[in-house]
Amino acid sequence: MSFTYAPPPGVPDVIHADHEILVVNKPAGLLSVPGRGEDKADCAIERLRGAFPTILLVHRLDQDTSGVMIFGLTPHAQRHLSKQFEDRRTKKAYLARVTGRLEPKTGTVDLPLIVDWPNRPRQKVDHAEGKPAQTDWRVLRAGDDESRVRLFPLTGRSHQLRVHMAETGHAILGDPLYATGAAADFPRLMLHAESLRIKHPESGVQMTFTAPVPF
Repeated sequence: MSFTYAPPPGVPDVIHADHEILVVNKPAGLLSVPGRGEDKADCAIERLRGAFPTILLVHRLDQDTSGVMIFGLTPHAQRHLSKQFEDRRTKKAYLARVTGRLEPKTGTVDLPLIVDWPNRPRQKVDHAEGKPAQTDWRVLRAGDDESRVRLFPLTGRSHQLRVHMAETGHAILGDPLYATGAAADFPRLMLHAESLRIKHPESGVQMTFTAPVPF
């Protein structure tokens, strides 16, 4: 099936901005950074560059994922924030709708991940070569058909939450890569970066940013 990149219009909503950092609510369907090819040049960082010309990338959200995304506005802030992500000193919480009744109420997925080269951008579990990846979950509401869960990635691997949930047998609804059948037939990926806690690169103050869940 051919894919046409057609992101939603408009500049991402600004959650917070000061002279060091910029925090926005990225919509689903918009790339964080330019993809391959001219047709994928439109992205969050380029849309924000007009108002914030010194914007610098710190981390990414998948195109299909919405929610809190932070940028540096100075090289110092970019380095400082990147190190926090690298050292796992940030705290991230995601909201997801997944297939079926996820049990027990809380748990951890600990499965190493690696890129599935023949099927890029898919990732896969690989106990021999994969990089360590851990995700905690907490069920908010469970039904027979779907569960609403909060996910806490302890590591930051590509597609980590999507693969981990699929591996438990509870794929995220609307996931074009890892869900199958009716579970894939949703208008968007039901995954949202709900909150992010960081230490401000200048003041050192702990700050938590949130974006309302759109589903």
